[in-house]
Formats: sequence, C-alpha cells, structure tokens
Amino acid sequence: MQYDPSQTTKPPSPIEPKGFFTGIQFRPIIGGVIVDFVATLVLTTLYTTFFIAKDLGSPGEAAEDALAQYWSSSEGLTASLLLGSLGTLIGGFYAAYKAGTLEMKHGALVGIGSIILGLFMQSAGMLVDTPEWFVALSFAAAIPAGALGGFLAEMFKSALPRSRSPAGGGTGR
Repeated sequence: MQYDPSQTTKPPSPIEPKGFFTGIQFRPIIGGVIVDFVATLVLTTLYTTFFIAKDLGSPGEAAEDALAQYWSSSEGLTASLLLGSLGTLIGGFYAAYKAGTLEMKHGALVGIGSIILGLFMQSAGMLVDTPEWFVALSFAAAIPAGALGGFLAEMFKSALPRSRSPAGGGTGR
C-alpha cells in the first residue's frame, strides 16, 4: 500500500516540544507553599512542645535561651531540616493532589516556592541566624522533598478506586 497524498485531507501536525510551564496550575502551587509553611510551623511547634520543652522545665528567659541553644546545636539543626523537609513534602502532596496532573512537577515547584519564601524570610531577618551550609542544605532538600510529595500524591491518586461516570448508571461512589 503506497502513500497517496490526494487521499489525505490535511497534513499531520508538526511535532512541537512542550514548554516547561505547559500544564502548570499556579493556584495549587501557591496553596502548596502556604500548606508547607503552616505544616512546618505546626510540626516545629509540636516537636518543641512534646520533645524539647518538657526537658526545660518552667517557661521563662532561661528556657528561651535553652531553646535557642538547642536549635543552633547539631541535633536541633538536624531536627529542623527533617521537619522542614516533611513540611515541604506535605505542601508538595497538597499541590499535586489539587492539580491532578503533572504531580511531581507541581510538587517540585512547591519546593522552589519554599526556597523563594525562605530567601525572602532570611533577607527580611525573620529567621534566626543559621550557618550558611545549613541554609544551602535545606534549600537543596526542598525541591526533592516537594517532588517526593508530588510522587506520593500520584501514588495515592492511583490507589484510590475510580468513580463510575454518571452515564454508566452508577452512584459515583
């Protein structure tokens, strides 16, 4: 069978690469950055309340100094890195689940938004002084943590049973 150009109605469309931002929804990403920020604050507060503050005793200036000393120690920096990465993972999950498509990309973009928010907060003096290597490490962990959250959202979405369409006569659940 030979190709006959007179039988085709139109030529095939050319193959064009997709852009980086093709299919990206910015509202879920912004929501994911907000969820990341709130989740990190809540996780840090819970960790401080249940694991650190009970060892410090009564609240006061001595306790605040002890907390500041703890958060600047290697154990405190490690806990801060893990809690911040977990918050970014939660934010990436939220954004990817809300977007419903390109889950890992939406999660990774939450990590980028987290880095931008962290840079803004650091330049505004809202964050305590931390070593530069720690700031670089936390920024390096943000994008993979968000992408992992997007991956988990994709896995979660595929694990859920699909609802039947209304045309199929089902109730939908």
